[in-house]
Amino acid sequence: MRLDHFALRVPDRHAAAELYVNVFGYRIVDAFDPFEDGKTNCIVLVPPEKLTHGPVAWMLHVDAPDFDSNAEYHLPPEIFISDGPPGTIVGDWVAERRGIGGVHHMAYQVDSVEEMMLEAKEKGWFGFSSAEPMRCPGLIQVFTKPLAFAGGMVLEFIEREGNGVCRANVRRLMESTK
Repeated sequence: MRLDHFALRVPDRHAAAELYVNVFGYRIVDAFDPFEDGKTNCIVLVPPEKLTHGPVAWMLHVDAPDFDSNAEYHLPPEIFISDGPPGTIVGDWVAERRGIGGVHHMAYQVDSVEEMMLEAKEKGWFGFSSAEPMRCPGLIQVFTKPLAFAGGMVLEFIEREGNGVCRANVRRLMESTK
C-alpha cells in the first residue's frame, strides 16, 4: 500500500497549485469542472518523478551500485486541488473550516479495493460512503465516511491499471461526502 494522492479543498486552487509547481517541481496535468456548472473546479498535479507516458509503477526496485538491491522507492503522491464559491460542495466545505480549507482526503493505492472494504467492515474500522466501489475503466475507488478521529478527513482506497482520474467518480466523491 502506498499514498497515491491527497486532495485539498482550498479558497484558491491556482495559488495552491503554484506552490507545489514552484517549490516542489510538480506539473499540472489536468484541470476540470466535475459538475460542469462552471463553479467547482479541480487541478491535478503529478510529481516530477512521474513520467509523461504510460503507466508508472507505484513502487520501483532500485538496482544501482550505491543501493541495496532490495531497496524500494515509492513515488511521491499526486495532488488533487479543488475550489468553489459559497453554495457549492467545495465552497461550503472550505467555509466550514474558517475559509482556509485543508486536506479533504488521502488516497491509498491497494491491491484490492473489495478486499480492503471487507477487512474494514469485518474489523469495524470505519464505514464507507457507498456500498460498492466506484468503477471506471482502469480505476476502482471507494471512500470512507468522514472520520471523526481524523478531524473529518476521508480515506480513499484505489486500484489503478494506469494513470489519470475518472471525472464521474470525482463528482460522486464530492456528492457522497458533503
